[in-house]
Amino acid sequence: MKLEKVTGTNGKLDDTPPKRWYDDACGTALALEFFGERWSLLIMRELMLGPRRFGELKANLAGISANVLTQRLESLERSKIVARSRLPPPANAPVYGLTPWGYEAEPIFQTMGRWATRSPLHDPTLPLSPVSAMLSLRTMIATNRPPLAMTIGFCFPTDAFVGRLDADELHIERGTADAVDASFATDPTTFVTLVYGKRPFEDAEREGSLSLTGDRDLARRFVELFALPPRHD
Repeated sequence: MKLEKVTGTNGKLDDTPPKRWYDDACGTALALEFFGERWSLLIMRELMLGPRRFGELKANLAGISANVLTQRLESLERSKIVARSRLPPPANAPVYGLTPWGYEAEPIFQTMGRWATRSPLHDPTLPLSPVSAMLSLRTMIATNRPPLAMTIGFCFPTDAFVGRLDADELHIERGTADAVDASFATDPTTFVTLVYGKRPFEDAEREGSLSLTGDRDLARRFVELFALPPRHD
């Protein structure tokens, strides 16, 4: 599906450089100029697996106002991290997506995630978005895992993804596949308890929060590939 590139809000984006926060040549300081404002990094997170409409972003970022989301998207556009496009007919709707340079930020999210989840303050029971759950898999997969190859489907109430595991990495894309080895139909919070809490599939199935289809043994081998790093005392 080819997206039509468009300009910023109302067809025109103010390219006036914003006032700098830091008089500092460090690259970290410049990175904070780009996405140091509240919500900016989380907006980037939600776009890591493909473009999203404004309403989809707002629905997956609990607590953000439409006004703040508009401001942050415009700021990320000015920084060349996000670009607006338009879906082809019949949808013909604007969407926001990361630029190629924006996608290069994924290792930043992975390093931050591995570092922060070691904190005693990390609460894995808090709500999270479907994209966040999927990106956590790419972050927390074991580096010394056995050589496995499989295709896994993930169906959440508002999103669906396909994961393709090979010897090198776990590829994840939005959508469905005609054939998968196993498929999880659940909500993101339940999914996290299965993957990181190693909750038995049968418990979630009994309470009605999981529908697991396909090769159950392969699904179990899949969730065993992931673990949170040890807590820092």
